[in-house]
Amino acid sequence: MKITPAFLVCLATMVAALSGCATRPVNPPITHADLNQGYTFQSRQKHFKSDENLVILAFSGGGTRAAAFSYGVLEVLRRTEVVTKSGAKARLIDAVDVITGVSGGSFTALAYGLYGDKLFDDYEERFLKRDVQGELIARAFNPGNWGSLASTGWGRSELAAQLYDEILFNGATFGDLDRGTGPFIMASATDISTGGRVVFTQNIFNAFCSNLDDVRLSRAAAASSAVPVVLSPVTLNNYGGTCEFVIPPWARQFIESPNPPRPAARLIRELREAQSYSDNKHRPYIHLVDGGVSDNVGMRGVLDALQLLEALHGEGLPTPLDRVRRIVVIVVNSLSSPPTDWDETESAPGTFGILLKATGVPIDHYSYEAVELLKDISARWQTGRRIRNLAACPNDPQLPVCTALRVPEAEIYAIDVSFAMLKDKDEIAYLNEQPTSFVLPPEAVDRLRAAARTILLDSPEFQRLLKDVGAQLVDSPKPLEKK
Repeated sequence: MKITPAFLVCLATMVAALSGCATRPVNPPITHADLNQGYTFQSRQKHFKSDENLVILAFSGGGTRAAAFSYGVLEVLRRTEVVTKSGAKARLIDAVDVITGVSGGSFTALAYGLYGDKLFDDYEERFLKRDVQGELIARAFNPGNWGSLASTGWGRSELAAQLYDEILFNGATFGDLDRGTGPFIMASATDISTGGRVVFTQNIFNAFCSNLDDVRLSRAAAASSAVPVVLSPVTLNNYGGTCEFVIPPWARQFIESPNPPRPAARLIRELREAQSYSDNKHRPYIHLVDGGVSDNVGMRGVLDALQLLEALHGEGLPTPLDRVRRIVVIVVNSLSSPPTDWDETESAPGTFGILLKATGVPIDHYSYEAVELLKDISARWQTGRRIRNLAACPNDPQLPVCTALRVPEAEIYAIDVSFAMLKDKDEIAYLNEQPTSFVLPPEAVDRLRAAARTILLDSPEFQRLLKDVGAQLVDSPKPLEKK
């Protein structure tokens, strides 16, 4: 073979590309943790629309299936106005205070928190109806990225974060969310070392002694959707123990108690796990994977908060939400349960199939239990208030039966938006067949959006909410037609 100057240039270019390395983004440290600063639930309360109502959306995992299904709920809330008894009109979407997002659901949550109404201009084109998975694979097989992929701490998820930044987030950080006026977005991932839930809020980053404002939304989305084995963990630097971080006073009295009050024991365990980050000598790095591993419907934080409220009321202590009278939780669960024919044959399923089921079944069952636990909490509070009223507690709240039945005054509306709520069995079967991936046919995206609308508007709990606030639906457009 004749070696020409052009060949040498080409060879040198390939060697440079293959030997190149990349440095992963590093979350910066802070010298002092201020519990009143940064992107936290406390700081976002000033943007909440009402002191009496707390509206929460919980977006589950499930790739593009989850992103499209949760987007369908946002479309319904945006297009639907309510008319109150006073005659005032308001869009339901403007009443949303908090959105939790896991894996695929975190993309819709973070993007809406960043763009607000502008999201509806091009989210389908930029993300939902795009072959994001194909683009990720193409970048992974591009020799120009091999050197970076071989670098320490810079894996496939960092490559994915770059793509998400280019096609959706445009370099935005949590500082941009903090400066905005939208709902509080809680995107979560899983600490692979402990199995604990890590939410991208300054409360958690205070434990890391790090500044969340400088962290890009694309990295949070990448961490939240970093399916183990398929994608690499997203690594954060832990500076814990160097910024005078202390847990809130209300939490200290619970953590230091040998017998934590029920039902807040699970939250107290999470607080104790957060304290472990103070040991940055043995834990200088935190490796995050898909949030679905620890909480696939984004409900753990909501449940923990409700149980904390109940525990504080049981102790006769004030809470930040004492004025809240309605807690609305819309659980947007895109869990799919495709049928198998395994039980029809004597031959056992293959290794790959078993691996998928072994990881997916526990997550799916916890997703179901989380929604049911929310409904149980709602029923318990209703029962406690009913018995308390029968016992004349409003007149004599110090009666023993009254102090034993201390539950929050807020009414919980647990609105379940999941495939099983559909009446059309054929449509349920179609939606259950949609894979957990980052590419779906446009028809599937549209049918997921349409299903979300149908389920929400048909929900008895949603109708109960509208009735209790004295509202009626107006200007409600027809559902999307199937293609």
